[in-house]
Amino acid sequence: MPRGLFITFEGLDGSGKTTQMRRLAAWLTASGRTVVSLRQPGTTALGDRLRAVLLDSRSESALGPITPLAEMALMFADRAQAIAEIIEPALAAGSIVLCDRYTDSSEAYQGAGRQLGSARILAMHAAVCNNLQPDLTLLLLPPLEAALARARRRNHHHAAAPTQPQPQAATQTQPADENRFEREPVDFYARIHAAYLEIAAREPNRVLIIANDDTGDNSIDAIELRIRALVAPRLQ
Repeated sequence: MPRGLFITFEGLDGSGKTTQMRRLAAWLTASGRTVVSLRQPGTTALGDRLRAVLLDSRSESALGPITPLAEMALMFADRAQAIAEIIEPALAAGSIVLCDRYTDSSEAYQGAGRQLGSARILAMHAAVCNNLQPDLTLLLLPPLEAALARARRRNHHHAAAPTQPQPQAATQTQPADENRFEREPVDFYARIHAAYLEIAAREPNRVLIIANDDTGDNSIDAIELRIRALVAPRLQ
């Protein structure tokens, strides 16, 4: 059976990548393709637990500060599990794998944002992920300020959502609070934004930028059609 296609979505939180990934999955499924979708960190049982540690702003109140190297290691632990449990089996079965974030996020967020450097991230990727690379990466890059403001509004809204009632015997769960990264200053995100541009310039055949600025039609529907046009040739 021919190997499947591995497509990743990248960008700052608030760039619209998650929405566009869902829409692409729906389009591919409607065309008869088998699609497997996942997010990083998360999706696997281990990944969901790591996501709660890495993204919840309350983690450091309970655990103490998470160092940049520990953060990087946890991200790659999630990634290694996802590759073994989901990505490689799906590709071997001929499926199209859509992944919300992958190693480019680590290079941007931990390599540039946390200033660990790209070389350390890429070496970790080679060692832990067997250097598995996406066939195509769709990089959504709206203006930095707009993406960050949207992400902060969304996550504060989720954190303020009422807790769902639980059966008496169950433990009360708190609403999701994924604001840990959104608390960082603007210069942290400026380094990430610049790193994404550097990655795209370094690997232009794999990483395709979908700009979302003040020019042209940048509605959700218009961006979806642009993504379809980029993906369609890779399906042949």
